[in-house]
Parts: sequence; structure tokens; C-alpha cells
Amino acid sequence: MALSRVRLFQPHGEGTRLLPQASRLVELPYSSFDDDDADDDGHSLPRLTAEQDPGVWYPGPPKVNPFSHCVRYLAFLWNLLFLLLGLLILAVGVWGLLAKNPLPGGERGVPLGSDPMLLFVLAGLAASAVSLAGCLGTFRASPCLLRFFLGAVLAFGGLELLGGLLLLLARRRLRDALRDLLLLCLLRYQEDPDLQFLVDEVQRSLQCCGLESYRDWESNLYFNCSAPGAQACGVPASCCQDPLENGSVPNAQCGFGVLGLAAAAAGAVVHLGGCGAALGSWLRGQAGAIAAGATALVLVEAVGALMALRVLRDITAVRVWE
Repeated sequence: MALSRVRLFQPHGEGTRLLPQASRLVELPYSSFDDDDADDDGHSLPRLTAEQDPGVWYPGPPKVNPFSHCVRYLAFLWNLLFLLLGLLILAVGVWGLLAKNPLPGGERGVPLGSDPMLLFVLAGLAASAVSLAGCLGTFRASPCLLRFFLGAVLAFGGLELLGGLLLLLARRRLRDALRDLLLLCLLRYQEDPDLQFLVDEVQRSLQCCGLESYRDWESNLYFNCSAPGAQACGVPASCCQDPLENGSVPNAQCGFGVLGLAAAAAGAVVHLGGCGAALGSWLRGQAGAIAAGATALVLVEAVGALMALRVLRDITAVRVWE
């Protein structure tokens, strides 16, 4: 706003005088402070802001809808659940390794690389690390951790699909590998408590003995007829048809001396059939359940990946606007 004054000249040479004129309001197009922002050509550039020109729309920050908040909470709880599950598996594996007392010389009875409990440790570590990355990435809104989580889930899914293809394409080789594994379990029956527990459960549940027949236990150094000790010419108690004495007390000596009997006499005490064929028949009967379990595992991983992808997209949208 400005009060204007004009100079009026007298016609007869009189001096000039400054007369006030009626004041009027003049609306300036922009603030006088904009004169300092003139460019090199001397033309000033007016600043247009939302306050100066309310007719112009300026984009605001993207708003996160309630569904995105819900997905974020679910993703955090989802990964927290699998983090606890991974820690439980890891604890079982560590307990299994520590429960095996070392030999007096300080060496383990079983090499660490061939210990079955090592699989629990590795699986627990992998699941815990990936789930922890998903939890922290969701809680801290970290794109780096979420990308690591997505990459790990995709890698696990690829390994599972590769394993399924190998199972379909190399069934004969896998059958031979399973046979060699069972034979190794027979040879190391007394050396590894985990293998001993596994062999006993398989023989007891499938009602079998040995790999091809009960005679396979002759290859074990402790059950061979030339070996010293009470177990010579015998088989484990899990091969017995009735491992309980008087129906209540386990009889650990029910298989002693069976290898020295004829087949008919041995058949009255132990199961004569091997576990190789019985295990193969059981796996074929459980093919549907195994496929359903593998499908459920892939779906669980897919749900976790989709939720993490949605959270990552929302975080990226907000950071791009900033």
C-alpha cells in the first residue's frame, strides 16, 4: 500500500509546491523484497507459492492407508513367529551336540561334519537370521534388510524347487543313496547315539530288521559272531517281535544269539525282512503328505515375501517423495 503525492507547477513561474492528493490503495503484485532476487537481465522473477497462489495444487506426501499398517504389523508378527521357531531348532541342535560327551582323549566319538544334529544347527541359524532380518526390516522400515529378506526367501524357494526336480529326475540314484545311508547307520550303530535312535525307531515302527534282512547285522563289528562280548551273533532289541518282557519291561537282550539260529527259529524271535524295501514302500505311501507339506512350506514363504514386498513398496514411496 502506498500514499502517492504529485508535484503541481504554477503557470506564472511560481515555485513548485507539493500538494497532497487523495490517497488510494495500490495492490503490489509481489513483495518488495523480491527485488533482491532479480536475475542478470534485471528482470525480477516472482515467487509463486501455495500461500500466494491458492489456485495452484501442490502434491503432498503419500498417505499410508490402514491396510498397509495392517500388513506391516502382520509381517512383523509373521517373522517373529518364525524367528522363535528358528531359535527353537537351533537350541535343539546345540543341545544335541553338547549332550554327546567327548572321549577321554578330548576327541568326539562322532566327527562334527557327519553329526546329524549339525543339520538342526544350520537350519536354525538360517531360519533365525532370515526371520530376524524380516523383523528388523519391518520394524525399522529398512529397505536394505527387507531386500535381504526377500533375496533369502527367493533363494530358499529356488533350492526347494531344485530339490523337488532332483527328487523326480534322479529317483534311482536317490534310492541307492538311501540304501548306502542305511548301511552306514548299521555300521555305526554303537558309535553315534543319534543314528542308534534313528535305526531303532525305523526298525520298531516298520517292523523290519537290517537293510535287506536281519543277516545284515553281521557286518557290524559288535554284532558279528567273531566279535567278543555278549552282543556277538545278535541283533538290536528293536528287531524283536516282542521287545517287552512280560508285556511291560523292555528286554534289551531279546536279540542276543539270533544270528546263530536257523531262519525258522529266528523268525519266531525277530523280524526277518529288511528295512530297505519297507522304507521305500512307506515313502511311496506318504508321497501325498510329503507333497502337501512341501506346498504348504512354499505358500508360507510366498506369503511372507508378499507382505515384505508390500511394506518395501510403501517405504520406498515415502522416501522418494522426501
